[in-house]
Amino acid sequence: MKRVAIMLGEGFEEIEALTIADVLRRAKIECDLVSVKEEYVKGSHNIIIKSDKIIGNDLKAYDMIVCPGGMPGAENLAKCSILIDVIKEFNNMDDKYIAAICASPAVVLSVAGITKDRYITSYPGEEFEKILEDSNYVEELVVVDGNLITSRGPATTLLFAYKLIDILGGNSESLKNGMLWNMLEEEKE
Repeated sequence: MKRVAIMLGEGFEEIEALTIADVLRRAKIECDLVSVKEEYVKGSHNIIIKSDKIIGNDLKAYDMIVCPGGMPGAENLAKCSILIDVIKEFNNMDDKYIAAICASPAVVLSVAGITKDRYITSYPGEEFEKILEDSNYVEELVVVDGNLITSRGPATTLLFAYKLIDILGGNSESLKNGMLWNMLEEEKE
């Protein structure tokens, strides 16, 4: 069974972290909320979450690392040397995945030095696009480039989570229907 670590730094975006955890767990994918500092972590909107684990050397045992955005959450993830080292290691492995959403593609992945020439998206804005100027920045909702998956922000979190399920070998279609995603798709038509 695939294992996912969703990283929590003080000031993380609650919608992104919790929605991804919820959706992955519905898909029966083992998923831990991993704090980079303390057991209880306050999000960017003052919601306090109890993490499942505190970061340690076992981070390499996961199949996927997910970095939610939020500020200063993404900055706090970028300051965690253990996380940055594991992201660098995962970047060179075909069977390990790195996923980042919102501010984290720019803030965290650039610190890890893995953005050059990669297809990436992030939260829109000149500030983040400037950080990612060495990448192939695209304005799509979810972007997959090999073992790197990125997304734009809170409103794209469900799409991002569904893509993570499929990448990890699950099937998001039945889950989408059960969560009424199909009704949103029908509404657009």
